[in-house]
This record gives sequence, structure tokens and C-alpha cells, in this order.
Amino acid sequence: MFNLLIKGGLVMIPITLGSIFGLAIVLERLWVFKSLKSIDNHEFTQKIFRAIKGNKLSEALQMCEKNIFSPLAVILKIGIERRSLSPERLEKVLEQVGNNQIHRLERYLGFLATIIAIEPLLGFLGTITGLIRAFMSWEHAGANITVNALAGGIYEAMITTAAGLTVAIPLYLFYNYFINHIKYIANDLNNYSIQLIEIISEGKQAETNK
Repeated sequence: MFNLLIKGGLVMIPITLGSIFGLAIVLERLWVFKSLKSIDNHEFTQKIFRAIKGNKLSEALQMCEKNIFSPLAVILKIGIERRSLSPERLEKVLEQVGNNQIHRLERYLGFLATIIAIEPLLGFLGTITGLIRAFMSWEHAGANITVNALAGGIYEAMITTAAGLTVAIPLYLFYNYFINHIKYIANDLNNYSIQLIEIISEGKQAETNK
């Protein structure tokens, strides 16, 4: 493997660095998303809603505090704390909080997307520089050109292209997984936010009718 890196030339340095940074981002994001699976969103939300309907607001807030790492718990906590706002205003507040939580989940993904885009380009750059080396060797040797003289440039061209694609393809799969998972979470946050607003509004209406 080390010999392949050497034969790939200088372009292999940024390709290797990109793979290291990309792997670090993937592992960090996998850890974050795994931590979100520690609670069942539906079951957790129903417990919160039952507590609100039973006027056990302190209990609901405590449950949210215990799971504050969850974007859903953050939104529910803010919604309960600001239940005195009008439904329209509360909806805007929860929308902003939800956007902030989604932005937190998207952390480093922009950098990961950049790595995915650049890695194949670096591989193609290595292809060009490798071919240039091969042709320069050919020009220098003239009619006495040998396979060994061309091998260095050809190695560089092939290795860098393969390395760039080898790094980019799995990172792209992980990136798509993260994006799709975030879309699913965003949909959940939106749905449960609407349900929370409805429950709070119903509670206010019930108090008014007393």
C-alpha cells in the first residue's frame, strides 16, 4: 500500500488527507445519529403529550431535559416553555428551533460534500500529471523508450484515478444516508411540532370555556 502511495506521486497527498478527514466526519456523524436512536420518538412524544393533557407540565419538562440531546426533546421543551404565545407565534418559534436543530445535524456535511467532489478531480489531475510524466520520458528517450521509462507516469495516472474514486464513492454513500436521515428527522420534527401546538391550543380553549 505504501509503495502504491509513493508511485501515485504528490497528488496522493491531498487525496490521502481528504480520505482521513472524510472518514473522521463519517465516524463523528454516525456517532451522533446513533445517539438519536436511543429513544423512540413516537413513544417519547406520546408521553409528553399525555403529561401536557394531564397538566403535568413540570413532569413533561423533566422528560425533555433528560433527553436534551434529542432535537425532538429540544423542540418540545421550547414549545412547553412558550405555550403562552399565540399559535401563530409559537409555530414560528418552533420552526426556527427546528431549523437550528437540523443545522446542527448537518454539521460538517458541507465539508464532506466538498471532499466528495474534489477527490475524483484530484484523481483526474493525477491522471494528467502522470501522462505528462510518461510523455516527457518518451520525448527524452526518443526511439530508445522502454516500458520502464513509461511505467512511472502510467502508475501515477492509474493509481491517482483509482484512489480518488475509491475515496469518493463510499463517502458519497454515507453522505446520502445522512441527508436522507436528516430529511426523515425534519419531517418528524415538523409533524410533532404541529401536534404540540394543537394540544396546547386545545388546552387553552378548555380553560377559556370553564
